[in-house]
Amino acid sequence: MSISEVRENEDAVITAIQGDTRFMSRITSIGLTPGCKISVIKNDKNRPLLVYTRDTMIALNRKECSGITEEEVKA
Repeated sequence: MSISEVRENEDAVITAIQGDTRFMSRITSIGLTPGCKISVIKNDKNRPLLVYTRDTMIALNRKECSGITEEEVKA
């Protein structure tokens, strides 16, 4: 499922990233790669998704989120 479907205060692991070359280059350059663990900080409808990963807070727009799939981490 897309990372935009992860609820606030939950963790997930990125399983795949799909998109054009420009998108792939930008997303991987900010540290979002397959296998990367993320924590969703804020997930309000119609607002950017705020995630925390690798000691960095990242805001992603909803269109970007549709190209990033994840698997939820079971506690």
